[in-house]
Amino acid sequence: MPTAYAYACKDYPGMEGCPARFCAATEDEVHKHVELHATVAHGENPAVWTAEDKAQLKALIKPE
Repeated sequence: MPTAYAYACKDYPGMEGCPARFCAATEDEVHKHVELHATVAHGENPAVWTAEDKAQLKALIKPE
C-alpha cells in the first residue's frame, strides 16, 4: 500500500505551465487540494467538472 499520493498540475492537459504539485496520505486528500487549487489559481468551479474531467484528474493522482 502506498504511503502517499501525488498530483502535478502540469500533467493535466492545458496546464503545462503550472508548477503546483500536491502530495498527501490519501487520494481523497490530494483531490481536495486540487479542487481548492483549481478554484484559487485557475478560477475554475470544480462543481461543474464533467465526469470525464474527474476521471482524467483521478488518473493523474499517482501513488508515491
